[in-house]
This record gives sequence, C-alpha cells and structure tokens, in this order.
Amino acid sequence: MKNVIEFLSDLRYNNNRNWFEANKNRYKQVQEEFNYFTAQLIRGIENFDPLVCGLTVKDCTYRIYRDVRFSKNKDPYKTHMGAYICPKGKKSGYAGYYFHVEPEQDGFIGGNLISTGIYMPDPKILKSIREDISYNGEKYENALKKATDFKLEESNKLKRIPLGYSEDEKYAEYLKLKDFHVVKYFTNQYLLSKDLSETIVNDFAKTYELSRLLNMAVQYAYEEM
Repeated sequence: MKNVIEFLSDLRYNNNRNWFEANKNRYKQVQEEFNYFTAQLIRGIENFDPLVCGLTVKDCTYRIYRDVRFSKNKDPYKTHMGAYICPKGKKSGYAGYYFHVEPEQDGFIGGNLISTGIYMPDPKILKSIREDISYNGEKYENALKKATDFKLEESNKLKRIPLGYSEDEKYAEYLKLKDFHVVKYFTNQYLLSKDLSETIVNDFAKTYELSRLLNMAVQYAYEEM
C-alpha cells in the first residue's frame, strides 16, 4: 500500500487535471495494486460469506473521478480509494464490507478505515431493518459484541424514536439509526503491515453475523417491493 498512500497524499496537494495527466501512468500502477489487493479481500471474504462469491474487482471498486456537477467542491478527483464487497456488487443495496484508504495528513480531513454494514439504505430497506431489530434486537446486539475492535457508527442518528415505535423499546437506540454499520479506523503505518489482507479479512470475519442479519432484512424488503 506504500505507493497508494504516497500517490493519494500527493494528489491532495495537486488536485488538478494538469498534475493528474502528468502522473497518469503512476495512477494506473497504483490502481492496479489496489485492484490486486481488492481481489485478495474478495477471495478471503468468500471463505466465510458465500453471498459474495463470484464478485469481480470491478463490481466492488469506484472511479477516482468526482461528479462535481452539484457540488461546491470542484476538485476533479477523489483523494481516497475504496472497495465495497457485498452481494451482487456495490450498487445492489445490500450490506457488505468496505475498505477505505485516505491517508492521514495535517490540515486535511480523512482517515483509513474498514466498515461493515449498510449506509444510506433505501427507505423500504431501512424500514425492514428496523422491524427486524424490533423483533430480533438481541441477535443484533450479539452480532455487535462479536465485532470486537469495531465501533457502531452513530453520527447519522435520529433524536427521537421513529414513528411506529415506542420510546420504551428495549433496542430503541438502534431503531434511531439511519445507517447501520460498524467502523474500525487505522493508521498509515498499519496499511504497510506485511499481512495486511489477511489481517483485514480476519477483522471482517468478526462482523459476518451483522452483515448476515442485515442482508436477511434487505432481502425481505426486496421481496416485498
């Protein structure tokens, strides 16, 4: 990951088309390295989550080019690289496993992380997840306990319990969530570790039960649509 870190770090200070075009070959090399690493993650996750079997790197990775049409930030390129490994690919709406490289640098907001769960789900999917938590909250709590070293992301959360539920619900705090995913942050140095892919796959394995529960709720929502 050394080349990936260095390229993204340089791109932060040179986020313009002239610099990018001059460093296009360097980007292609970095992209190839990241894609190879993503393929390793897919193969590793397949060992414990059969729902991701058959995915390709293209199914899980993103373009570096930003869509600036409706954004005040007109920087043309993303300063991170990510891979989202989930059933049927990144646009499917299913819960999955996300790997994100965004080098730490002074003066910039960012951070490297891995995350498992679902982000900004369709309203019908969110409704299905909440219903499942209301009935099976203990299973979700146990799944979260298994995800050691991960933290439940609660920044996008309602202040009040959603309509249709009581404040007395045992798992009311989970029902307030608009996203449902756990996160683990790590340093640039961590990305340089020798057994990085194996380490991350082992971490993701701790979150499998959470992904499984969420995807059962997602599947139910799709069947009802």
